[in-house]
Amino acid sequence: GLPVFKPLKLRGNDEAIAELRALKPEVMVVVAYGLILPQAVLDTPLHGCFNIHASLLPRWRGAAPIQRAILAGDHESGVTIMKMDAGLDTGPMLLIETTPITATTTAAELHDALQAQGSRLIVEALRKLEDGTLRETPQPADGATYAHKLDKAEARLDWTKSAIELERAVRGFNPVPVAWTELAGERLRVFAAAVDESPADAEPGSVLGVDASGLAVATGSGRLLLRQVQWAGGKLLAAHQAMQGRDLGRARFA
Repeated sequence: GLPVFKPLKLRGNDEAIAELRALKPEVMVVVAYGLILPQAVLDTPLHGCFNIHASLLPRWRGAAPIQRAILAGDHESGVTIMKMDAGLDTGPMLLIETTPITATTTAAELHDALQAQGSRLIVEALRKLEDGTLRETPQPADGATYAHKLDKAEARLDWTKSAIELERAVRGFNPVPVAWTELAGERLRVFAAAVDESPADAEPGSVLGVDASGLAVATGSGRLLLRQVQWAGGKLLAAHQAMQGRDLGRARFA
């Protein structure tokens, strides 16, 4: 029973802006919206536009804060409810709350945790706005980083990197775009992996062995143990099952 409209653009779209103004909104809530809001829209609500941002601002402003936090090895993330201004995620903070990133947290798991956290915090912010207790805090001048949009090319595993970096990539790109590599020209997607910091003593990408614990691959520093993988067009399998019947004697991932 709610009226819904979805303009393809807002900048220069006088008709869409007029529709917003006709609603006479007290406040607007913005989350995961792919368009930049022009100043005319930011100025429309009496109390401004509130954004649910999936990071601890000013760290990881931008499009992919969840994945970038995992790729960087951050130990915590969280949600910032902020009041939007003309900059990119630069407005004053209204509420902020942390959540841990563990050694096994995937982007999918962090997304779901922050989604629940953000849903709760935006309601709290609106209640505080209503009772007059909501306060604005400027973002710190130091510590700002930018979370660049994900590029599918990033998801290809570079075996010259350390096992620690590659394991983070596997978690950070799960569920999309999914980390991947190639063996003899055949693509293999990697959904789960673990770090073995013992010396590899082989060229990066070389297969070191496979058993029920996984498929060990040499990296630039240490070994990466592939645990859940999927061949192109195949099923998601434990790594040792996916390698059954393959000659891995001198196999090397690229």
